[in-house]
Amino acid sequence: MKKICFLMGNLSNPGGTERVTTLIANELAEKNPNISILSLTDGKNPFFYLNADVKTYSLYPMKISFKKNFIGAVLKIRRFVQQHQIDSLIVVDSISCMFTVPALYGLQVNHICWEHFNFNVNLKTKSRDIGRKWAAKYCDYIVTLTKRDKELWQQGLNDINAKIIPIANPTPYENVKHRPSLDFKNVLTLGRLTYQKGFDSLIEAWAQVCKTNEDWTLSIVGSGEDEEALKDQAKRLEVLSRINFVPANKDIEQYYKKSSFYCLSSRFEGLPMVLLEAQAFGLPIVAFDCDTGPAEVVEHRTTGLLVKAGDTNQLADSLLMMINITNSEYEMMSANTIENSQNFSIQSIIKTWLSII
Repeated sequence: MKKICFLMGNLSNPGGTERVTTLIANELAEKNPNISILSLTDGKNPFFYLNADVKTYSLYPMKISFKKNFIGAVLKIRRFVQQHQIDSLIVVDSISCMFTVPALYGLQVNHICWEHFNFNVNLKTKSRDIGRKWAAKYCDYIVTLTKRDKELWQQGLNDINAKIIPIANPTPYENVKHRPSLDFKNVLTLGRLTYQKGFDSLIEAWAQVCKTNEDWTLSIVGSGEDEEALKDQAKRLEVLSRINFVPANKDIEQYYKKSSFYCLSSRFEGLPMVLLEAQAFGLPIVAFDCDTGPAEVVEHRTTGLLVKAGDTNQLADSLLMMINITNSEYEMMSANTIENSQNFSIQSIIKTWLSII
């Protein structure tokens, strides 16, 4: 059987990228014992459940400056691939192709770049732009999370030799036995407390909601650099008592089961895992229609509401609209989300992966 390795930043991190990587690796390991994950740093203690047959390795035990250690990292990756006789290397995040393109030079290895943001976002890191250019020219495949991002890659680059394949993230939950209800009176959102996730916009919108609603709460589950700033904002807007700030933890199912619907306020995404998770629990979704992902998950007025990206007034109106819908409307929308989640089953997603590795 082919030896398949995922290369990523740090498997120990609690993000969506790490979650979906473990999902795909676990599914592949069901039929192939030769699956491994190589972290650039740390990664010895996966945050999410990992099949015991999936082997884990790391280049460096702790975070280092890859600018200063660029050549060393390239040589380490090349040596690892050769020693473990890797047939397919899946590079999780296009920025890491800066290392893998020179590392795999001259080797007969199936080289796959797996994009987890979208082409228009580089997080103010020029290295990501370089990684994408090299991936387009030298990789065998580029996997985008959405059809929209495939278009962005094709529009943004001229020298593309790689075959670009959109493969959605799979839902981590299937056949969930749960009946959501408006009676929970709680809006849920999860994610790292960073600028990308737009929780500042959500809190601003929530302050407007609280002016006309007295009994609903907002739960923000996650940890990150913006935590104090967000709490200060909530206090300044006098809604801190209406918001539950919950640190990141592994038991996220309990929050889906105690919420009435989900809200995504991100400024940009790839394909948000949280939307797939929320759908599996039957939660209707209110989401900014940012690039990319929400529009390919949420069907407006059928499984939730799409809001003009960045429009906090419209977000507040949409939250109130969802809060005030009838039970019959809610139950219909909830049933639609569960049905839609079946489009993201691991069984259908893995078939496409198997066709390229």
